[in-house]
Amino acid sequence: MGRAPFSVLTILRQNPRNFQNPNTQLRNLSIETKESQQLYTEIAKQVCKITRTKPRWEQTLLSDIPSFNFNDPLFFREFLKQQNNVLLSIHFFQWLHSHYGFSPDLVSCNVLFDSLVEARAFKVAMDFLDSTGFSPNPNSLELYIQCLCESGLIEEAFCAFSKLKEMGVFGSIKTWNSALLGCIKIDRTDLVWKLYHDMIESGIVADVDAETVGYLIQAFCNDGKVTEGYELLRQVLEDGLVPENTAFNKLISRFCEKKNFGRVSELLHTMVARNRAPDNFTYEEVINGLCKSRKRLEAYRVFNDLKERGYVPDTVMYTTVIHGLCKMGWLGDARKMWFEMIHKGLLPNEYTYNSMIHGYCRIDNLEEAKRLHKEMLDKGYGETTVTYNTLIAGLCLHGRTDEAYHLFEEMAQKGIFRDVITYNTLIQGYCKEGKIVNSTKLLGELLALGLQPSASSYTHLIEKLCQVGDVQEAKNLWNEMCNRGLQPRVHTHDCFIIGLCGQGYFVEATEWLIEMLRRKLKPQRKTFERLVQCLSQDNRLDDSLLVLDFMFRIGYALEKAICHSLVTKLCKENSHFVEAFLGDILEGN
Repeated sequence: MGRAPFSVLTILRQNPRNFQNPNTQLRNLSIETKESQQLYTEIAKQVCKITRTKPRWEQTLLSDIPSFNFNDPLFFREFLKQQNNVLLSIHFFQWLHSHYGFSPDLVSCNVLFDSLVEARAFKVAMDFLDSTGFSPNPNSLELYIQCLCESGLIEEAFCAFSKLKEMGVFGSIKTWNSALLGCIKIDRTDLVWKLYHDMIESGIVADVDAETVGYLIQAFCNDGKVTEGYELLRQVLEDGLVPENTAFNKLISRFCEKKNFGRVSELLHTMVARNRAPDNFTYEEVINGLCKSRKRLEAYRVFNDLKERGYVPDTVMYTTVIHGLCKMGWLGDARKMWFEMIHKGLLPNEYTYNSMIHGYCRIDNLEEAKRLHKEMLDKGYGETTVTYNTLIAGLCLHGRTDEAYHLFEEMAQKGIFRDVITYNTLIQGYCKEGKIVNSTKLLGELLALGLQPSASSYTHLIEKLCQVGDVQEAKNLWNEMCNRGLQPRVHTHDCFIIGLCGQGYFVEATEWLIEMLRRKLKPQRKTFERLVQCLSQDNRLDDSLLVLDFMFRIGYALEKAICHSLVTKLCKENSHFVEAFLGDILEGN
């Protein structure tokens, strides 16, 4: 089949005398003349059409438009103007480069580079810079940096920043702010402070705006330095700069974590006074913080107050309140919120469902929890690890570990990932029922799968082993846990001491207690009492008085019956010694 005739070829054939050597003639055409511009435009349109519609055009383009100088920079510039697909443009450039060693002029390079950036084809833009060695103009480079930062490509943005500095250009505050925000998004506050140091060195810090300050406050909060973030806010407010709500929300979130609700209230009032009206995100942080601090009744009150003041809660806020109510066991109020939410046209998401499922599991209404799980699946939400973990935890909480293990196996059959929380929940459940073999098997399976265990993977099993008297196996697990860099909870130390006492290892138990105190860990009162009682019964009276001294220093009082027994024992030995030694202990405390 013959090729369809091109209008460009028609133009050439109609004027054979003028185009006996088209390659030479076209090079000499002036872009200023109407005819030559028309010719370049026509050819560019035809080439654009070919590259868009014809497969393997690279192999046939030279024969489709013979005797034409594709290497002419003026033609390439016109091609870029006509082509609306930047990836096809870069492909055509690569074809030109491979056939002619073509290098576009500076204007064409900038046009092509800007188009790649606008299309967010950053990898291609980087390759283009590397292959051509061309330096974009400063404005193009700044736009490139901003887009890289928005996409989280911070390291590449820093390289582009270096090129900008080599040009002697410091960049606009907008570019610096994009970089600061990009660093915060990937939680690289170390780079935030490096950028800020560079801003100071370049003098750009004099131009910082409320946006810049907001990012610095967020960086302080992410570093756990909420006080420094608050002090920065206070200083800039005095200077008339008011950051956006995001900075206030971050401070509120961190002060909620520290349970400093006085400061939270102050920040809310500051937002109102500075025309930064708290939004749903702000109050979600407040309600979530109150719920996590077990002030769920207060969170419920704040939520109802918001509705009365005209705020329109969204799904996230409803879910936060429902979760808090379920945690308190207020399933009736949670259901009320659930139906109110649906009545307002807000559909529960998988987190809302999981919160309600968790609530029903807590009150041992597993049938309703399973019904909600089925409804959740019917609504199109997939079966997730979180939902299964919630159901397994509910079953284990009420001693139904066999049913929980059935769900555990069902997860594997359905290809649902069983994470460390899944294993830990079952390990704890079996330990509560005294099924140590089952717990040990699950721990071994967890490790064999290459999952990273947590302290909870070990501690429940260690504590149960101490309780049943298998202290040696508990020690083995303790050592294995510590070798993995995991820190046991304080209660596990108490269990070890009581377990050692039960096996008659009183000296070792005393050493464990002293080590706890040296590490500034506070043993439980019953741990002291058990050790004092055992040491006394074993006639280790000096040791029992030493432990008693430690106990009084912490602020505990000895249970009356144990105290009477100890004094009776001591008086039989040496009443004068007892009177003097106990007098010293009591006087010192």
